[in-house]
Amino acid sequence: MTGAGSRPPARALGGSAAVALVVTLAIQVYTSLAATATMVLVPEIARDLALPATLIGLFVGLVYAGSMAAGLASGAFIGRYGAIRVSQVCVLFCAAGIALVATTASVAAVPAALLALLVGAPVVMGWGYGPITPASSQVLARTAPPSQMALTFSIKQTGVPVGAALAGAALPAIALAWGWRNALWAVALAGIAVAIVAQPTRRALDADRDPTQSLSLASLVGPLRLVLSTPVLVELALTALVYAAMQVCLMSYLVVYLNGALGFSLVLAGLGLTVANIGGIVGRIGWGMVADRHVPPRRLLGLLGLAAGAGAGVTATFGPGWPLPAVLAVCAAFGATAIGWNGVQLAEVARHAPAGRAGAVTGAVSFVTFGGVVVGPPTFALLAAVTGSYRVGFVAFGSLSALLGLRLLFSRSR
Repeated sequence: MTGAGSRPPARALGGSAAVALVVTLAIQVYTSLAATATMVLVPEIARDLALPATLIGLFVGLVYAGSMAAGLASGAFIGRYGAIRVSQVCVLFCAAGIALVATTASVAAVPAALLALLVGAPVVMGWGYGPITPASSQVLARTAPPSQMALTFSIKQTGVPVGAALAGAALPAIALAWGWRNALWAVALAGIAVAIVAQPTRRALDADRDPTQSLSLASLVGPLRLVLSTPVLVELALTALVYAAMQVCLMSYLVVYLNGALGFSLVLAGLGLTVANIGGIVGRIGWGMVADRHVPPRRLLGLLGLAAGAGAGVTATFGPGWPLPAVLAVCAAFGATAIGWNGVQLAEVARHAPAGRAGAVTGAVSFVTFGGVVVGPPTFALLAAVTGSYRVGFVAFGSLSALLGLRLLFSRSR
């Protein structure tokens, strides 16, 4: 039995589906902003701390390593404490990680600061980022109208590109005016505000929590066993693994690629990331509507993989002769596909999850998904270091995305 077949109406929460969507969207926007902030400011941070910009690959990898562990464990905590309470704690973890980066001293003067910057901060941020999607899935699976599942999840998932777009648009300008540390402090303080604002909704949206929920090892790994024993969930998890690797490499390296390899100013490079994320926002909503009404989700995911691979290939051809409008147009199309797939995939995961277990199953699928995110940026960085070019990374990950898309289009669904 799937969750879609037995989901209670939104009124069962004591609140509207719209409230649930707005709250989960706001939390998603903030955690995405926090996770992207360091990536956007890496040219300034690296210059100030005398570090190579390619270390951002290690930083991002550790963020998602922390996310893997936290996402897998989140199901039991969501069941016991409620999705909103878990989300509030996660927002504060993200804020703490950002604050740790902001307080990092010069690594030349204090060598231990390098350990805090490259290990402590990203792991703490990962603990905050990992459970956010499982928590929101737990809420939305119970409130979203069955006929609008993909659209609802896609709207919520626009929080990821919205947060990244805000980071790309605002943080470079703040950093140039007042310094990168103050830009990060502003992000950290915003997290405290988000956690406070979410509190009034907690009673209604956490009405399904069970204070007697076990936190044993079996309760933590059980959802992963369920996913691995269900072919359709395995396919959805592997799809997300490949697509997420492509997405996070785009978001992690577009700014440094445009700034370092093509000579764009930090503000213009940030604009490129903002445009890519705006494309992702439009794509997520649009693909959600398409999946609900016109194209079967599995086929649509295949088409998006092919299109994202094409976008990566064209991005790798950027050169000094490219006019800015053309670069931005490619960034928008690349973002619409490489960032736009997520809501469709998450809605399918929730639809195939047992009733009442959308959060736990999404957490287990996210564990697999984050595997691609953990491996992706360091692999991209290694390719860039070995070849001396970011272009090779875009081609390599774009090819993987296209191959997975072809598999979804031409293999039979199980």
